[in-house]
This record gives sequence, C-alpha cells and structure tokens, in this order.
Amino acid sequence: MVSEHAEPESGPAADSTAQVLVASNRGPVSYTLDEDGTLDAKRGGGGLVSGLSAVDDKLWVCAALGDGDREAVRRGVGEPGVRMLDIDAAVHADAYNGIANSVLWFVHHLLYQTPVEPVFDAEFRRQWASYETYNRAFAEALAEEAGPGAAVLVQDYHLALVPGMLRELRPDLRIGHFSHTPWAPVDYFRLLPDDIAEQLLRGILGADRAAFLTRRWADAFIGCCTEILGGTGRTRIGVHGLGADADFLRRRAHEADVDERMAALREQVGEGRRTIVRVDRTELSKNIVRGLHAYRALLETRPEWRERVVHIAFAYPSRQDLAVYRDYTAAVQTLATEINGEFGTESWTPVVLHVKDDFARSLAAYRLADVALVNPIRDGMNLVAKEVPVVSDHGCALVLSREAGAHEELGEDAIVVNPYDVTGTAEALHEALTMSGDERSGRTKRLAEAATALPPQRWFLDQLEALRQG
Repeated sequence: MVSEHAEPESGPAADSTAQVLVASNRGPVSYTLDEDGTLDAKRGGGGLVSGLSAVDDKLWVCAALGDGDREAVRRGVGEPGVRMLDIDAAVHADAYNGIANSVLWFVHHLLYQTPVEPVFDAEFRRQWASYETYNRAFAEALAEEAGPGAAVLVQDYHLALVPGMLRELRPDLRIGHFSHTPWAPVDYFRLLPDDIAEQLLRGILGADRAAFLTRRWADAFIGCCTEILGGTGRTRIGVHGLGADADFLRRRAHEADVDERMAALREQVGEGRRTIVRVDRTELSKNIVRGLHAYRALLETRPEWRERVVHIAFAYPSRQDLAVYRDYTAAVQTLATEINGEFGTESWTPVVLHVKDDFARSLAAYRLADVALVNPIRDGMNLVAKEVPVVSDHGCALVLSREAGAHEELGEDAIVVNPYDVTGTAEALHEALTMSGDERSGRTKRLAEAATALPPQRWFLDQLEALRQG
C-alpha cells in the first residue's frame, strides 16, 4: 500500500523552489493496480536510483509508464520528491517505442539493416510529433517546479529535446543532459532526416553541459555537432564513467537468497565444471546470439571442454511489446536448445538458460563465474562487466567486446574481442578458461578497482558540481 498526497500531478509545487531536479522516462517507483483497487508501489534500482540517493532535497520528474502509474497519478498517490506525468498513453507509445527505442536506439547502436531500413515516411513524422509532445510535457513540468537558478539534470535519448525546450521557458536554470547510450558516428547519425538530426543536436545543446559515459561517445557527439551545426556553441562537454556500487553489491551478494540460488546453480552445473556466465537483457545490441554461436564453436573446435564447462546464460526479456525483440528472445531460446541437443549428455547440460529476471540469481552467477562473457555489438557502458569482478568469489576472467563503453576502463585486464568475430570469441573463451589462477586473481583485483572508481553517488555529485560551476 502507498499513501495518498493532496497535491495533484497537474499543478506545480506549492512554492516551486526545487533546487535539484532530475528528469527521466522511468522514475524510481512504479505502481501496479490490484484487482481490489489497491495500488502497490515497487521501488526501482540501477545506477541512477543509487546515484540520486546522494542528494536528499531533489525532485524527480518521470513518466507514468503503465495503467498502475496512471491510476496513481489520477488518485494523487505518490512519493515525496517524485512527480509522475500522466502523458497520453498513445503519445507515450509513439515517443517511447516508435521513436526512442525503434529509431534513436537503433541509430546510436548501429543496428539498422540498411538495405531495407530505416524508412522515414509519414508514419515516422507522425510519431516524431508525439516525441516532441512528450518532451514538451517534461520541459513544462520542470519549468513549473524549478526554483530560481536550479540545477536540472535531464537523462538520456528519450528526452533529447528537453534541454532546448526548457531553456526557452526558463533561461535562468542550469541545465545538464546525460547520454547513457553510445553516440553514433556522424556518417551513421546522418541516416536521420537532416532536419531531425539538427533538431536532436540543438535540443541537447540547449543544455549548459552535455555529458557522456566515455570520451569516445563524447567525441562522436562533438563530431556530429561540428559537421552538422558547425560546433557545440556554448555547451560544455563532459565525461563521467558510471561505476559499480561495490558496497551494495558485496553486501547484497552474500544474503540468504543469493546463497540459495548459488546452491541451485551448482546443482545444475555439476561438480567440478567450469562456468562461463553472461547476464543480459534480450536487447538486440547485447549480441547474445553470437555469444551462443561462439560457445558452440568452442565445443566444436575444443572438444576437451565438452562435459567440463557450462554456459550459464541469463537472457531477461526486454521490450517484448516490439516484434523484433520478441523474435530475438525466441532466437536465443532456440539456439540454446539446439546446442543442448547437439552436445548434451545425460549428466551434462551445456547451456543453462534462464529468461525470468532474478537479481539474486544474477548475483549468484557473478560469484560462481570462472569466465564472464560481455560481447555487445555496442554499449554505452555495460555495468555487468564492472559488477562481476566486484563480487566474484574466486576471480573471473572477463571476455569483453571492444565496442562496450566499459572497454575504455577495463580493456587492459580483459580479453578483448571483436563482437562480430565468432571464431575469435570462441578462442577468447578458451584463453579465459585456461588462464592460471594467479593471473585471473590479479586481473580480477585490478578490474574491480577500475570498475568502482566512480560509484553511482560520486558519479551524480560530480555532474552536479560541474554543472553548478558554470
């Protein structure tokens, strides 16, 4: 159960004096509507939620994402410090699925099959208008809530137009934008219609400061601005590589439910076998299918590993309201079944696949991993690559894509792969499995140190301080 507030969503705060505001599509809390009409609240997790705990007096503006959220807004239910916007469901669907996830995500992760896509037609323009409406709703809410000279930190590609819109409404504010994804190189970014590409860049350049997870993504953004607009204007560019929350992870990884999951996984793996672990959403950019092909190639070319290694693959369904993601999830399941059918024996299941999200089970797999496979096609950072070394019980070799943002910090002590090279990834898995215990322990220690250099709270405070410095 949650408590009810007298203040409705539609109006500004009573005194409009919030001095630190954050805007993101998804907020720190979500609501479900039970059959009896009761609203249940669930707190979210992740780096942004953890980072924002560093600031007590803040306002988080987010979207109502489902029927439970929208009902909470209509009833005036909420939490202190959170304003949830009841944007029309059809507008949100167009903006979120039609543009953010099906266009902007594809552009920044280089995912289009360019012989047949994208097609920027009248339907795209209709959805783009919804994206503008969605961003404008955030800008207007932030303008209402922000106190004089407040700091506003806008998050990610869902809200790329907000800084420019907010600047027009409230020129007194300190505005920052942070991109949690990669940024496309200019030649790929220019797949977008010229006017849309320019609008996106000008939207972000409405911020005083635009920040990215790595220097590579920041430089790509600067390159786009230089080529299309002639430069970044007065907007300063920053880099903040979000790290793992070591204290939380190590504490949580040793709670009773994680120990229970470890016992179950050990039974599935079998006594004395090595483990290759991956934990991902079934997001197209995560490259799960090629990872499974690489594991199959390992078993084909290195038969000595048959019955001696198990691939623990957690592929948690993502964006299942989009057909391409449903198809991808099904492809992962099909390929895992094929590998088990081809190589499995009565006493050995080569791939242990789980598709139901379970954080405790993920932590258990982190602790058990001899090898962690993180091979995205492209990734803004990839916190799994940072989390596994932090909680590993006995040291873990990291096989890491050079296209993950984490490569910038972890590449020296990882076994680095081209994510498209299945044969090369199979060889990297063999190298990881045969790494000596001493080398693996040394690498794990250094990886963990690099992974925790900028924990979430420090990551957020550094951005806030840089924004306020002007």
